[in-house]
Amino acid sequence: MNAIILIGIPASGKSTFYRQRFFFTHMRISLDMLKTRHRERLLVEACLAARQPFVVDNTNASPQERARFIGPARQAGFRVVGYYLDSTVADALERNRQRQGTGRIPDKGVAGVAARLELPTLGEGFDELRYVRMDGEGGFVVEEWRDLQR
Repeated sequence: MNAIILIGIPASGKSTFYRQRFFFTHMRISLDMLKTRHRERLLVEACLAARQPFVVDNTNASPQERARFIGPARQAGFRVVGYYLDSTVADALERNRQRQGTGRIPDKGVAGVAARLELPTLGEGFDELRYVRMDGEGGFVVEEWRDLQR
């Protein structure tokens, strides 16, 4: 069983990546959808108890945010895989401007997450890390993890 942790700034493609890669196999856990940390925790606990693979589709910008999911998942015997979705702030802002309604967030929200984003490390408890970038044609390229300069 896998616990997948998506990491990236808003409008970097995390939800689209989930739909393309994991929709039919993994439960989606998204604070945007669930609205409260309490509901998020309940759903994670249910997935762990049921041994249901899941994807955490949040920005997960800091090691502290990711630790909420990594520790419990590892304790429950899940393999924890992180996918870092790389995007420039300018590209994310452009994609965000194309969103409608509540899907669009204020530009300073994108910039704020970008400013506090810390790249993941295996030392956080991940079993595996992957680097993801958009392919320019609506899809994604997934590559082996490599240290990135920020």
